[in-house]
Amino acid sequence: MPEIIKISFPDNSVKEFEAGITGLEIAKSISERFAQFVLAADFNGKPVDLNIHIKEDGLIVFYKFDSPRGKEVFWHTSSHMMAQAIEELFPGAKFGVGPAIDNGFYYDVDSNVKFTDVELKKIEAKILEIASKDLKPQRVEMNRTDAIEYFKSKRPDEYKVEILEDIAKDEDIVSIYNQGEFTDLCRGPHLPSTSKIKAVKLLSVSGSYWRGSENNKMLQRIYGITFPSKKELDEYVNLLEEAKKRDHRKIGTDLELFMFHEVSPGAPFWLPNGMIMFRELEKFIRELQDKQGYDEINTPILVKERLFRQSGHSDHYLENMYKMDGEGEPMYLKPMNCPEATLVYSSKIRSYKDLPIKLGEIGRLHRNEISGALGGMLRVRQITMDDAHIFCTPEQIQQEITGVLSLVKNFYAPFGFSPNFNLSTRPDEAMGEVEVWNAAEDALKAALEANSLNYVVNEKDGAFYGPKIDIQIKDALNRNWQLATIQLDYNLPERFDLTYEGSDGKKHRPVMIHRAIMGSLERFMGIITEHFAGNFPLWIAPVQIIILTITDNQRDYAEEIYKDLLNNNIRVQLDIRNEKIGYKIREAENKKIPFMIVIGEKEKEEKKIAVRLHKKGDIGKFELKNFIEKVKLFVSQKSFNYDSINK
Repeated sequence: MPEIIKISFPDNSVKEFEAGITGLEIAKSISERFAQFVLAADFNGKPVDLNIHIKEDGLIVFYKFDSPRGKEVFWHTSSHMMAQAIEELFPGAKFGVGPAIDNGFYYDVDSNVKFTDVELKKIEAKILEIASKDLKPQRVEMNRTDAIEYFKSKRPDEYKVEILEDIAKDEDIVSIYNQGEFTDLCRGPHLPSTSKIKAVKLLSVSGSYWRGSENNKMLQRIYGITFPSKKELDEYVNLLEEAKKRDHRKIGTDLELFMFHEVSPGAPFWLPNGMIMFRELEKFIRELQDKQGYDEINTPILVKERLFRQSGHSDHYLENMYKMDGEGEPMYLKPMNCPEATLVYSSKIRSYKDLPIKLGEIGRLHRNEISGALGGMLRVRQITMDDAHIFCTPEQIQQEITGVLSLVKNFYAPFGFSPNFNLSTRPDEAMGEVEVWNAAEDALKAALEANSLNYVVNEKDGAFYGPKIDIQIKDALNRNWQLATIQLDYNLPERFDLTYEGSDGKKHRPVMIHRAIMGSLERFMGIITEHFAGNFPLWIAPVQIIILTITDNQRDYAEEIYKDLLNNNIRVQLDIRNEKIGYKIREAENKKIPFMIVIGEKEKEEKKIAVRLHKKGDIGKFELKNFIEKVKLFVSQKSFNYDSINK
C-alpha cells in the first residue's frame, strides 16, 4: 500500500495524495489551467520548487505572477537565464550576485566585455532562445566543501567561492541549480521551466563594487525585467517612459524644491519652495499626533558609542553608521532615534497610570549608504524621520497599534493612497529570545485581525529587535512603495532596563512600539513628486495662486488682491511683468501652480477676478471673497478635487 499524505490548502480544504507527489502535480489536481499559471509554492511555510517531491502532511500555498512571491521567483530565475546567456555569448564571464528586486532583477558580472546597448540586445535574444528550450531548473544539494571545489575547478568563479567560504561559512549543505549546461549557486526556488518567460527587456548597466566595498573590484550590474507576455512588457515600457517624465529629480529642479551638490553626497539642499512643503508635511503629522496625545521631544544627533552597544545597533547596524572621534570614546551620528527615546522614558520613575507614553520626534538621522545605492530623494544619507516611540503595558498593545493604524489611514487619505499591510517576522540574525518574538508576532497579528485588515506575511523580514507591520502604497505608475512601519519591541526595554510601577506596587517591563508614518520626509517627498508629477494638491503646493496682469493698468487692483490673499494665509505670487498674458500663463502652467487669477481691464472695472485652473483652463469669474472662501475650504479639507468651485 502506498503511503497517503494529507495536503491542506489556504481555503482550509484538505486532499489526500500518494507520498512523493510534486507541487506541480498537486496544482494540476486543482485544474490544468490553474497549474499553467502557478510559478512556485510554499510548503509548511518554506518556499519550494514545484518539482520537489512532497512526502509528509502539510499546508501548500501556490503563487502566480500576480503575487509578490510569484514575481520574485519569476525574476530570480530570469537573472539565472541572463547569466546563462552571458556565459554562452561571452565565455569567461564570472558572476557575483543576481537577485530579484522590486521591479525585475540584476546580475553583477565580471567580464572583459563592456556591455553596451548592442551587447544587451544580443543577451535579450539569447534569453528568449533559452526560454524556448523549455529547460527545467534542477536543484542539487551538496556539501559546502564539495561546492567550493566545484567552483574552484570545474566551473572556476572566485565570487562563488568567496560566497561559500565567507557568507555561507556556517552552512554544511548548500544548493546549486542546473539549467541546461549552466550551473549556479542558489538557494532557490526557481520556475518549473524557462518557457514561462515570454518577454524580456534589459534596462541598464551600472557599476557596482563587489560586496559593496570600494576596496573590491568594480563589476558591471545589468538590470532587466521579464514578463509572461509581450503585452505586459509593452505596458511596463510605457510606464517607464511616463516615469522618466515624472522623475522627481527633474521636477524638483524645475519647481525649485530641492537640489543636490557634490560637497554633500546623498544629502539634499531644501530650497524655499521645498521647505514650504516640508513644513506642511511636518504640520500635518503634528496635528494628527496631537489629537492622539503624543508629546514631542528632540534628542542629540551625536551620541557616544556606549549607547549603541547597549541597544545592539553596534552589533547589527555598524556598517551603516558614521563614526567620529570623541573625548576618549568614539561617537556616532545617530542612525535612528529609538535608543535615545528610551533615555527620555527612563529619565524619571513611571507608573502604570502614566502609560501609554507617546514620544514623537521629527529628527535628523544619518545612515552611511554606499554611493551606488543613492537615488535622489528616494535613497539618501541624511534623513528626516517622522519618528515616534510608544511605551505601554502589554494589555495596551492592541489599542495602541490600532491608534497607529488609524493615524496611517488619516495621513495617507489626502494623498489618495490606499495602504496595504505586511507582517514581517523574525530574521535569522535577530536579537532576543524566540519566545519573546513569537509573543510580539502574535500581538501584531491580533491587531491586524482586530481591525479587519488583510495582510501578507513577509517571513524573516523583521527588524533585528522586533517584528513589524510594513505598510505599502501604490502610486500613479502602479509602483509599490513601503512607507509606514509599526514595530513591536520587547528587547530594547529589556536591554535598557525600562520599568514602570504596576498597580500591585511591583516593577514591570513596558513594551515599546516604534512607529513612522512617512518613513522619511525626503523619500516621501520624492514619491509624492512623482505620484502627482509635480501637480501637488492645493494644500501642499508651494505656490497656491499666481496673479497675472494683462497690462500695467491693472497693477493697483492686482496688488489689492495680492494683499487680501496674503492676509488669508494663502501662498500667492504676483506677476506684473510687462509680458504678454499668453507667455505668463504658459510659464505659470510650467510651474504647475494650481490656480491663476487673470486681471484685465474688465475684471478691474467689475471688481471681479477671472480664474484659470492648472491643466483645465478658464473656469469663470468670481467675487474675490467667495473665491477665497472656496480656496480656504479646499485647503482645510486637503482636497485635490476642485469640481465644486463653480457650485
